[in-house]
Amino acid sequence: MLTLVIGGAASGKSAFAESLCMQSPLPRTYLATMQVWDAECAARVARHRAMRQQKQFATVECPRGLEAIDLPQRGTVLLEDLGNLAANELYDPAGAGKAAADAVLRGIEALRAQCEELILVTNEVFSGGTAYAGDTEWYLRTLAKINNAAAQRADTVVRVVCGIPVYYKGTKR
Repeated sequence: MLTLVIGGAASGKSAFAESLCMQSPLPRTYLATMQVWDAECAARVARHRAMRQQKQFATVECPRGLEAIDLPQRGTVLLEDLGNLAANELYDPAGAGKAAADAVLRGIEALRAQCEELILVTNEVFSGGTAYAGDTEWYLRTLAKINNAAAQRADTVVRVVCGIPVYYKGTKR
């Protein structure tokens, strides 16, 4: 089962995705994509890891190279989030660069083969009507390509608006 949870900043998408995980089979793996740049980031990661452990999540840090992940066990996987992963693949010197979208999509397929349920969290893009240029445009187009392909492959697509899930594909559990 593949579920795509999409929404704007602070829309409640992450909390909703976690609630789906809590209803899904154990074990639970949390794939964290945040790149740790400094002590503040490291402290945030440690705090989030402790919170997830209380919810019976095993955390796997994966800022890039998703297709190389070998999950410790089957069950439910929450990938948080595709926006960070896309940026890391695009801009990190060790990332996929121009092939970022394809690398992320291959990684999603590799994960799908290793778990019972995969829940992807992503940011909504291009809904603000603003024109962007340069690297920002490149990033947004890359994430849009990933989002569109993930939505096509997904069994369920849910957009979270102000904490309210709206199902576009599939049915509510």
